[in-house]
Amino acid sequence: MQNTEENAEVLLLGGRAGVGKTTVAWEVSALLRAAAVSHAVIDGDFMGQAHPAPEGDPDRSGITEANLTAVWANYARRGYRRLIYTNTYSVLPETAGMFRRAMGDRVRIVRVLLTASDATAHERLVRREIGSELAQELASSARKARVLDRRAPADTLRVATDGRSVADIAREAVAATGWADPRSTATS
Repeated sequence: MQNTEENAEVLLLGGRAGVGKTTVAWEVSALLRAAAVSHAVIDGDFMGQAHPAPEGDPDRSGITEANLTAVWANYARRGYRRLIYTNTYSVLPETAGMFRRAMGDRVRIVRVLLTASDATAHERLVRREIGSELAQELASSARKARVLDRRAPADTLRVATDGRSVADIAREAVAATGWADPRSTATS
């Protein structure tokens, strides 16, 4: 477990493929930079990208946690205590343990589930997926949207992305954290 002097905080941006998690994360980062709020960004999709899956770790959760722990430790040693983390299922209750082990038992977790209609996700994925996996990605995105809708905890902020600007969505996510609130110690 990573220990830090101050409590760490993490904004989890979850949602189906094509919902805009990475794009929103970068816009959240831009808003926080403009407000002089110290933070780090990790795209969780890259924390477990290994083929074949490590022996004894078929869903790659072990290597994902090990990589998150190592990367966060590097940030924490340099004084960072806020993290923006994107991954499809990051908002689900079972991920809390991974973040507590990686960032400390007292980590404050803010969950934001980005949502999009099937039509919107389809349109975005068709533009993004230029390789051989479009059909698989479309089916997987729809299945994951149903899982997330059913299993996201009650305290998860659900933010619809259909027909909205990235800046507007990001402002809603930042507001959920309280990090840019001038009355907080977020800029220290």
